[in-house]
Amino acid sequence: MRTHTGHLGGLLATIVAAFACTAVVATASTALAEPISAPADTGRLPLSVDGGAWQSGHVQGMAIDRHKGFMYFSMTNLLVKTDLKGNPVGSVTGFTGHLGDLDFNEKDGRVYGSLEYKEAKSFYIAILDVDRITRMDMDAQSTGVVSTVYLKEVVKDFTADMNGDGVFDGDTGNTPDHRYGCSGIDGVAFGPAFGDRRGKRAERKLTVAYGVYASTGRTDNDHQVLLQYDVTRWKKYERPLTESAPHTSGPAHVDGKFFAYTGNTNYGVQNLEYDGHSGNWLMAAYKGSKPGFPNYSVFALDGARKPVRGLVRGQQRPERGLLLPLLREGAHDTTTGTYGWPAPGQYGQYGLVSLDDGRFYVAKSGTVQDGGVTKQTASAVLNTWTGLTPSPFTPAGPVA
Repeated sequence: MRTHTGHLGGLLATIVAAFACTAVVATASTALAEPISAPADTGRLPLSVDGGAWQSGHVQGMAIDRHKGFMYFSMTNLLVKTDLKGNPVGSVTGFTGHLGDLDFNEKDGRVYGSLEYKEAKSFYIAILDVDRITRMDMDAQSTGVVSTVYLKEVVKDFTADMNGDGVFDGDTGNTPDHRYGCSGIDGVAFGPAFGDRRGKRAERKLTVAYGVYASTGRTDNDHQVLLQYDVTRWKKYERPLTESAPHTSGPAHVDGKFFAYTGNTNYGVQNLEYDGHSGNWLMAAYKGSKPGFPNYSVFALDGARKPVRGLVRGQQRPERGLLLPLLREGAHDTTTGTYGWPAPGQYGQYGLVSLDDGRFYVAKSGTVQDGGVTKQTASAVLNTWTGLTPSPFTPAGPVA
């Protein structure tokens, strides 16, 4: 959600790091971490796709349409469309809000992304009609390629007056307000309902992950909060993007609200991805800073286990909700019971795309100087999931 430095490199696939937190131990690789043999189409997918260099925010999300051969990069205030050789095909400009994580909906052929307007207390799913993105610098508001759906549940939690003083404290984590520490939304992904074990036969829902303020003085912000929606009923809610007059057309209720106990992270799940190969969900985050937690930056949700209703820890008043179990892989912190990967470097925080065969495109972010102007760069680098600690991915080829 906020600019974060770091570079994808030096991926250690064969060693276990020693952690400062002595309660952390390594666990053996199991379901998600099974070694993957090279898929048959390795030669047809590039080892990397160049997303270009742009005078924009940093890359925040990626999506791929393998059938038509396009990659999409969210650059915070810009969407870039390339072919799989890295040639720019089109772009959408004019976002003054924060365009975050992306995912491609195979059912309707459109790209869905998180879109925030904190000052307007408005949070949307942006739906991009990507077949119509055929030239550079298409305006997000006037060309009709972007429609939006308002997320009332997110707004309700973001604006919650938790201390009862009647004052909305705005975009800051230094306050008891914002239920669960909600700072908006970032991660989005299509996948089955949590606990649905039918795999590819299951109906796909859109899952949206909260941004969460990294306030170390609170105990009610140690969960990742995820909402699920059935978007097949969303056409009636879709409205054009009009930033001067934000609309409030969206579903009144969620199809499910869930909590995953990870410890606090810096602005919550940056990238969420369902992996059809393992049936699990990956959550990439900027690591947190609470001293009582191992502060991992990659977590996995166990897709084979159903949510269980239980206590949502750390809340001001006792609250029960649907709890999502973490996959018991990676490193294990015995004090908090959390599992994850410390994953030095970017590791999907700026973009993560599962190819559903054990491989992932992982975003690599950087900057270049162009005529005295600093431009943000993005590339999608092909990796294989190993599940090893500290780094659960390894590049499928040489790292440039």
